[in-house]
Formats: sequence, C-alpha cells, structure tokens
Amino acid sequence: MARFNVRTPKGGRPTSPVTTAGRTRTHLGGKGYLRDDRSELFLLAVANFVSQQTFHESGTGRDDRFAALVRKLAVEDAAWTAGLLGWLRGDGQMRTASLVGAAEYVKARLEAGATDGPTNRLVVDSVLRRADEPGEMLAYWTSAYGRNVPKPVKRGVADAVRRLYTGRNLLKYDTASKGYRFGDVLNLVHPTPDPDKPWQGDLFQYALDRRHNPDSATPPASDRALAARHALMAVPVAERRAVVTGPGGAERLAEAGMTWEALAGWLQGPMDAAAWEAVIPSMGTMALVRNLRNFDEAGVRDEVAQQVAARIADPEEVARSRQFPFRYLAAYQHAPSLRWAYALEQALGHSLANVPALPGRTLILVDRSGSMWSPLSDRSRLCLLYTQAVAMRAADADLVEFGTSSAPVAHRRGESVLKVLERFGSLGGTDTTEAVRRHYRGHDRVLIVTDEQASHHYAGGPTEQVPGHVPVYTWNLAGYRPGHGPSGSANRHTFGGLTDAAFRLVPLLERGRDARWPWED
Repeated sequence: MARFNVRTPKGGRPTSPVTTAGRTRTHLGGKGYLRDDRSELFLLAVANFVSQQTFHESGTGRDDRFAALVRKLAVEDAAWTAGLLGWLRGDGQMRTASLVGAAEYVKARLEAGATDGPTNRLVVDSVLRRADEPGEMLAYWTSAYGRNVPKPVKRGVADAVRRLYTGRNLLKYDTASKGYRFGDVLNLVHPTPDPDKPWQGDLFQYALDRRHNPDSATPPASDRALAARHALMAVPVAERRAVVTGPGGAERLAEAGMTWEALAGWLQGPMDAAAWEAVIPSMGTMALVRNLRNFDEAGVRDEVAQQVAARIADPEEVARSRQFPFRYLAAYQHAPSLRWAYALEQALGHSLANVPALPGRTLILVDRSGSMWSPLSDRSRLCLLYTQAVAMRAADADLVEFGTSSAPVAHRRGESVLKVLERFGSLGGTDTTEAVRRHYRGHDRVLIVTDEQASHHYAGGPTEQVPGHVPVYTWNLAGYRPGHGPSGSANRHTFGGLTDAAFRLVPLLERGRDARWPWED
C-alpha cells in the first residue's frame, strides 16, 4: 500500500470529527486526553445502554453525564445535537439513549428560551420509530419532570402517533404491562387522525374504549386484524388448541396479528410443537432467533426447522431485522441443537457484510482486560465479531488480544468467525502501550479496539509507538471521558458505535477524504 503517494486534501492529512481538547488522566492513572463536548457526547451516546453499570463508571453517573452534555449542546449547538439524536435512533440503533436525549434536549431549550435550530417538536418526533415509543417518551418525561408535559413534547408525540398507530401495532404493543397504554397517550396528546388514513379515527376511538371500557370495547370493522383478534378471543378456552392445529390455523393467527407471546397467553397452556409450528410462519426474524431453544425443547419438526433456518440465513431478512451481530452469536451459544448452527453462521456473516476489505498490512489489537470483559459483555462480544471480520477480510492482518500481556490470535480467510471467537480469553489489566510496542512491525495501519483506560504508558501513550505517517484508529467501546491518545488529525482517529460504520471510515480517510459526523455524510 502506498504510504506517501496518495491524494490528500489541501491543508494536509484528512481529519475526523472526534477531536481532543486537552490532557488528563485515564481512570487507571495513565496519560489521557480530553475530548471536546461534541466528541465526548458522541462517543458516550453510541456506547450508552441507559442505566447500565460499567467497570469505571456507575450507571447513574453515565446517565447524568449524558444528560448534562445533551442539555449543554442543545442550547449551544442545536442543529448538531438534533442530528445526533435522529441518527442515534436510526442508523445508530440506540433506542433508549436517543429517547432520553430528545427529552433532555427539549427541557434544556425550554429553560433557556432558545428558538434557533430544529424545533423541539421535530426532535421528539424524529426519535420515535416504534409504536410503543410515544408511551415511553411520556413515561420518561413524567418520571423525570412531573405530569406537566409541555406542548412541544405533546405535539412531537402526536406526530409520531399518526405515523405509528395501526391496528396491528395496537395488538402488539398496547399491553397491560405498559404504564402508558395507547389510550393514555391519546388522552394526553390529543392527536388528530391522519387525513390520508381514514380508518385512524375509528382506531383511536377503539384504543380509548379498550383502555377505559375493556369489557364493552368493540373493534372497528374497518380493521381486519382487530376484527380477527376479537373473533379469536371469543373462542372458548377448551376449543382454542383445536383452532390452532386445525385447517387454516396458521392463517387465522397471522390475520389476527397473534405474536407468540400473545398466543401463549391465549392458549392458557403449554406452547407445544403444534402451537409453535402454527405461529412460526408469522413470526419476525428476531423472534425466530430468540426462540430456537424453545423450538428444540418443544420438538418442532425438522421440515419446519429447515424453513426457520432458511429465513434466518436470508440476507434480506438479516438486513430488515437490523439486529446487532451478537444476537446471532447469543443464539448460537444457547440453542441446544446443531441444526441451527450453519444458518446462524450465515446470518452472522450477512450482518457483518459491510466491514471493508483493507489492503496492505493491518495490525488489529483487541482489548481483553477485565474492564472490557465483564460489564460490557454484549459490546465486548460485538467488538470481537467486527474485529475478526476485519482481520479475515483484510489482505494481510495480524490479530492480537491484549491486557496485562498480549498474544496473537490465529485466524485464516474463510474460517468460521464463531470458531475464532473461542480462541480469545480474559487477560487482566490494560497495557495498551506495551501491546503496540511489542506487535507493531511496519504495518500500514493499526486498529485498536478498547475502552481506552490504560494504566501503563512507558515511553508515551499507545498511539505514540507508531510512526506519525502510519494511521492509528481507535474504536472506543465504552464512551468514558478520557481517551488514550489524540484524535481528529495527524493520522490519529477515534471512532465509536455498535455498527460497522466505524470501520467503513478507514478506507475513506486513507483515500484522503475528511470524515464527518455520520448524519452529515
């Protein structure tokens, strides 16, 4: 790979958006770097599973830091913050963090009297993508700030209600376990039906009746799913299993929008093989993946299992489901039968399909210290899957795990990612600097996947062990405030997130193009 004879933008080497703004210490006392507010919020947002404890920071502490950063930037940089929140819920696939962020955005701007930038109403609407989320937004707001919900929140929620409320979504999400039922949301925000959905007025009225007068609520004839579910609920309990297993049973369940959870309650008895086989055709891919163990324990027939496996392995289904790759890994680890293994391997490969094939020689260092191993289990497994995919698609890659010590991890092109995963271990502390010093041997680039909380920096930090003309990319997995090296220019870049988007920036930067925030591309 050419190191010097490449096209670069005027003014020098390409830049990336996560930038450093000063010196500090890491949580373990090593040399650290502060980031500017936007960089800190971005890395925290893409890593923050709300209320989740991490090794160096409590769940409450992370949530407070996240909310404070959102409130500050909502006033100082409204357009950027609104863009982050919308992207976070969409491509970033972070549901709760985006919802909390939108509420804090509105709160801060109302208190400051700010009127510039995207409207509060628009930001609230942008993060509500699933039909249960209007209720989630109201539940968060009232728990944090009381029952006086301001108009921008109500109007944003009302806009989302018009987009999201359908008969099938009511059947799926309007359950007794919710603090805010569909009818409660309608009572609070008073949306007008969408004029392009003439059936929505009847649906709204039914949702209100279902909430306040459930014994007499009658579904509108204009909604086939609601009518079909109403008919099923009228079947005597003693006759229900025969309905499911009889002719057309699967079709009746599908027409009535019957999820497997609803079916289990409706039958008031065990989910045997016949029940599963009737509902499997109408189950989504995510539900299939999460129930493989149940299928095996119930004794679902092999011919039905083959149909399930085909759907799981279908690349279009994988793309549509938008599941994180570690979901397939978890299913692989917990399903007792080997009849799912190949399908899950294929699905995992499809979910990693956008990881780039890097030219030249690449050193990939994966942090396997204690702070990465336990509290970040899902994220740790996800980073392993992505880094293995990078290593196995690169022209020439050295894959290394490190902690207090470090060691190469064997891999070869075409090998099962799931098998390579079994070769990683837990390696104690975090000595990133020594790992780089030991394993860098003239590579064309270095990728470090870590929480950045190193303790031992002998002669400079980890990124200083690599010549300045060689790019070093850090994939931050935890979103802690201090980082282990500079970022944003001079061939030193920090990324974050739980998708393949970070690795796709590597060839972009190496083509001499500046990288921008993902929602600005």
